[in-house]
This record gives sequence, structure tokens and C-alpha cells, in this order.
Amino acid sequence: MDMEVRDIEALGPADRRALFERDAGVDAVREDVRDIVEHVRDEGDVAVREFSREFDGVEVGNLDITDAAERAHDAVDDELLDAIQAAADNVRAFHERQLPADWRDDFDGRELGRRFRPLSRVGVYVPGGAAAYPSSALMGIVPATVAGVEHVVVTTPPAENVNPATLAAIHEAGADAVYSVGGAQAIGAMAYGTETVTAVEKIVGPGNRWVTAAKAEVRGDAEIDFLAGPSEVLILADATADPAFVAADLLAQAEHDDHASVVAVTDDADLAEAVVAELDARLPDCDRRETVEAALEHDASGVFLARSMSEAVLFAEEYAAEHLSIQADDDEALLDRIDSAGSVFLGPYTPVAAGDYASGTNHVLPTGGGAKRFGGLSVETFLRSTTVQRLDRDALDDLSDTITTLAEAEGLTGHAESVRRRFE
Repeated sequence: MDMEVRDIEALGPADRRALFERDAGVDAVREDVRDIVEHVRDEGDVAVREFSREFDGVEVGNLDITDAAERAHDAVDDELLDAIQAAADNVRAFHERQLPADWRDDFDGRELGRRFRPLSRVGVYVPGGAAAYPSSALMGIVPATVAGVEHVVVTTPPAENVNPATLAAIHEAGADAVYSVGGAQAIGAMAYGTETVTAVEKIVGPGNRWVTAAKAEVRGDAEIDFLAGPSEVLILADATADPAFVAADLLAQAEHDDHASVVAVTDDADLAEAVVAELDARLPDCDRRETVEAALEHDASGVFLARSMSEAVLFAEEYAAEHLSIQADDDEALLDRIDSAGSVFLGPYTPVAAGDYASGTNHVLPTGGGAKRFGGLSVETFLRSTTVQRLDRDALDDLSDTITTLAEAEGLTGHAESVRRRFE
């Protein structure tokens, strides 16, 4: 690998576009995805089985594998089950703190408030098939159950033997129904329902660009969380950071996907060079070397040298990373200057992997700069709010002139009359 430290001040317009205008690659597959989704909507289970055969190479018999998830939970070894349960407990505890309370207050005779209710049916996409992503199962299902969703549907790609770790985590997290279907066809099935798959009100969870494009396609018929692309990390470091830790975190994120974006930014030239040296030294030992190397060479990846920590902070804010790691002497002060990040990891002993698996925070997060506009998956994702109000006669009288004046200014005389009538 031929990586060099790049100066932020020397970045040209094309470099900056690659870094700050990252996308999920949805447009390239949108037309094909539209055909898949429409076919599933029109043909139901027949289409789902057809696409499973075509894309996954699997003849799916029973789409409903809820019982298989329960059996996997009973069959996995104790060490794995303990890890799944410990992670689930931490994720559940963190998300329980997010539950908002209903409230009503008095505003000069106007009793106003807000109440929160869970969605009835949600769908969680869990990547997998033969691969194992138990963590993604926990991150999607647990917040929904904490929110009180009545029926949680899970889809996960089919395989000759769906990975038992994923199935065990799905059951542990509390899913009500599990279906063996993946890709765009899974999103279509959850959005519109099939003979087997229950239609849902909202679909959440990470996936490849086909899954993301399908979520974009069904949005409006079913709500979604957000459109996410390849995984990202930005590490903001000063001279006190350990280059071995920084490099390890970059390599960890790079093994996700050859389109992952991995970035380190520092104001210390010696640290920057040391990080590059660590990457070169450790790359040959990576199990997923080709994927890691491709990610490190991605246009939105690199090790960058800032003229000052202020410039580094501005770079981090503009990048708006999915994962922001701050490995610096005064990490809290730096955090106070950055508003845009999906999840923040403070200090040398808080690797992104902690949040990926077991610290308790959610790892379904905005990518591609989405953190400038919204946050990651949470309990609130599965709730809807209703405002509540009660006015007594005096409170309405106090507001009557304001209401009638504004209503008449808008030409809505019936609105004004609905107030006046109460005082005749």
C-alpha cells in the first residue's frame, strides 16, 4: 500500500468533493431495485422465492423461520449466548434511558402536553445469510421492544443454514416473527406484505446499496429510518495519541467494506507519519486484507495533517462522520466544538468496536454527512407523539382576539366563527 500523509490546506476541489460528498451508491441500482420491489408487491411470496433463487442461490422452502431462531437460541454454545445476552442487556439499559415521559403543564389556563405511543408494526432488516451479524439484530430489535412496539418483524438473507449466532440474537432481542428473505426483496416484502410476511409501518436497519435503494423506493408507503451507505470513521488526534491505537481503529473500520471511509486527522506531523507506518506494518496480517486495502485507498479515506487543531476540528465538522473518535489530551473541549457526528468515542480506550457490539449505544448511524441533519437509531425512531390540549372558557377568551384576527387574515372565517360562537 502506498499511503501518504496529505495536508488539508493542499486539498483541491475534487479531493474535497470525494471527502465531503460521500454517497451510498443508490442511484446506480435504483431502476433495478424498483423492478424488484414492484414484482414483490404484485406477486408476493412467489417473487420473494424467485429472487432468493436468483440473488442468493438458495431454494427457500418455509419463509417463516421464527421457530428456527428459537432453536438456535437454545443450541448455541454458552460462551456465545452469554456474550449475546450481555450485549443485549447493555443495549436495553441504554435505550430504556431514552424513553420519554408523557407530560402536561399549565400555560396561563391552557393545559398543554405531549404523549408518546409506539408504532404497531415495524420491520428490522438484519444483514447476514451465511455471515453472522448478531450485533445488528440487537441494535435494531431491542430499541423497538423498549419502545413498546406490538409486533417486530425481522428479515435476514437466506442461506442453506442461516448463521445460528444471528438467529440466536434475533430471538434474544425479542423479535415476534423472523423471515428468511434478504436484499431489496425483503424491503418490498415488509413494505407491502406477502402471503407470509407481515406488512409493517416502518422499516429500519443497515444493508448494502440494494437494501438502501429499496428503502428509498418504498418510502412513503412505509416509513424508514434513513438511507445509509458504507461505514465510516474519523479519528481526531493530537500528539498525545498512540499511533498504534489510531491505526488499529482505522483498520477495524476498513474491514467492513472496500467502500468504507476511514480518516485520521491530526495537527502533529510525527503522529501522522507514525500512523501511516503502523498501517503499512499491520496490513499484511489483516484477515480481510484486500477489503482493508481497498478501503484505505478509497477517495474518502486517508491520513490528513492540519495546520492547527482548529483546522482539524473544522475538517471533522464538515466531514460529519458516522463514527467520530477523539484521541486527544482535552477530548471534551474538542467535542464541545463539533456538532455533527453519528456517535462519538472519547479517549484511547473507547474503540469504535465497543459501540459496535456491547457498550450499549446504537450502531445504526447516519453516513455520508447525514449526521448534519439527523441522528442514529433510537427509541424515538419507534415512537410517534401526539400533542394534547384543554382550554377553559377564560383561556379561550384570552386568545379569542388573536385567533380571530389571524383566521380572518387567512380568509378562514369559519375558524373565527368557531371561537365567537362560544361567547354568544
